[in-house]
Amino acid sequence: MQPANNQMTPGEMGVRTRLIVALGAILGAIGVAAAASASHGESRNLSAIATICLSHGPALLALGLAGRGRIIEWSAVLLAAGTIVFTCDLAVREWLGHGLFTGAAPLGGLAMILGWLASAVAAVLGTRTAK
Repeated sequence: MQPANNQMTPGEMGVRTRLIVALGAILGAIGVAAAASASHGESRNLSAIATICLSHGPALLALGLAGRGRIIEWSAVLLAAGTIVFTCDLAVREWLGHGLFTGAAPLGGLAMILGWLASAVAAVLGTRTAK
């Protein structure tokens, strides 16, 4: 079965695109696991991890599959890095009782905010779409 003209096969995706899509899928899996764990107890940290991963994972999937261009790539990098730092900080707080490092949560949150804003800029300016 041939893909439609506007769809890329995995072999046509660049390494960065595949990494972004894979990270989005991994964050989705982490989000589901955190939600399941949070349902067995009263953990704000696990609930927050679930919410963040289940919202940013699909966003990374969409960015990875939607198109190419520097702004899209930077948007994905900022979203991914921010999500990783923020959720790791919450996980370390949950299981070790202290943060990842001083300022990790605000740094991760700022990166996520900048990633979303970069996505808005890419939408307004337009980017080359995947072929």
